[in-house]
Amino acid sequence: MKKVFSFIIVLVVISSCRAQNDSYASFGEKISADNAVDIITASEKYQSMKTGDTTDYKLTATVNEVCQAKGCWMTLNLEDGNEIMVKFKDYGFFVPKDIAGKEVVIQGKAFVNIVPVKELRHYAEDAGKSKEEIAQITKPKKTYSFEAEGVLLKQ
Repeated sequence: MKKVFSFIIVLVVISSCRAQNDSYASFGEKISADNAVDIITASEKYQSMKTGDTTDYKLTATVNEVCQAKGCWMTLNLEDGNEIMVKFKDYGFFVPKDIAGKEVVIQGKAFVNIVPVKELRHYAEDAGKSKEEIAQITKPKKTYSFEAEGVLLKQ
């Protein structure tokens, strides 16, 4: 009887640890972490896309940077050194400004586009870059982009 009771306690502890590891704060539409691809798969997908291509997608990645004005955009690191610029559908929600380095799951539309200089400078300003850094932005940039319908922030 003691062995059975001990076994049950171990299962409960393991189960509670697993539940804590899978805890997320949700932003935007309700989404789940199920079937999210990793950054290697996402990187391969983006490399196969051309400017103007769009696809529905769900991925897990690490936050690199967040808009420090409102939390209205974030960038995610990809395995190949590139980043994904994430905006939120219809400007309908924001994320906390202090989540750099944390893991997120995002679901929405992945696409490749060319960002004009004016917009790049705006993002640099939102990120708190210096006037000198902003002035060095002189050419449009091809970017991996994402319009997120929902975001899960791993706790």
